[in-house]
This record gives sequence, structure tokens and C-alpha cells, in this order.
Amino acid sequence: MSDNEGHGGLPPTDDDLSLPKATVAKMISEFLPKDVSCAKETRDLIIECCVEFIHLISSEANEICEQESKKTIAPEHIISALKRLGFEGFTEEIEDVLKDHKKAQKDRERKVSKLEASGLTEEELAQQQEELFAKSRAKFQNAQQ
Repeated sequence: MSDNEGHGGLPPTDDDLSLPKATVAKMISEFLPKDVSCAKETRDLIIECCVEFIHLISSEANEICEQESKKTIAPEHIISALKRLGFEGFTEEIEDVLKDHKKAQKDRERKVSKLEASGLTEEELAQQQEELFAKSRAKFQNAQQ
């Protein structure tokens, strides 16, 4: 059964939007002292607040995107939305996370292209790696003697 089945093929409504309860509960428990617990109703209220926050930011980012005649919301639109709505305090950390994400993507692309550029299969590369390990072990053992 798809998410949209109950709505006759319509997109989900705001009432359908949520966050994973177990994940939110885990995050809450990580912030609280060990001897303090969080009631289910409190967790559900926090989830509602988070969903509303995401909705607010995404709506503002969409407005910025439309003003720039863009069709895709970019990370910069989210950062601008946060600033417009008075959440400047979040932008530095978000920009740091964005930089880390972009670097990780570049690193991943670089690794794939190195593999492709080698022209070898994974098995051939694994065999070469084993040969290098064997040479290294032999060199180490000779140095020990």
C-alpha cells in the first residue's frame, strides 16, 4: 500500500507528514540527563514542532526560489530562508555541514573515477592489493632479520 493510496492518488497532506518517532525519541534521550525521561505526548509535540519548522523553512525557501526564477530549491535558498525568518544563529553550522557534504561527494566521485580510470575489475585490483601486501610483509620480515 503506497502513502498516497488513502488519498486517491493525491499528494500527502500536512497531517501525513511526520518524523520517525524512534529516532526522535533517541535524540531526546541523548539530550536529557540519564534520570529524566520524556513522555510520549511530549515527544509527539516535539515532532509536531519540528514538522512545522521544516514546513516554515521550506515554504520560505520555495518563495526565494520562485523569486529567483529557479525550479529547484538549493541549499543557499534554505540558508537565505533561515536568515529571513530570524534563524541566523543556525546558518554557520549549516554552512559547515554543507561544506562537509560537498567534500564527501567530491571524494566519493574521485574514488569512483579512479576505479573506472584503472580499467581493471575489482577482482584484479584485489589481486594487485594482495600482491602489494605480500611484498610489504616480505620486506618487513627481511628488515626484522
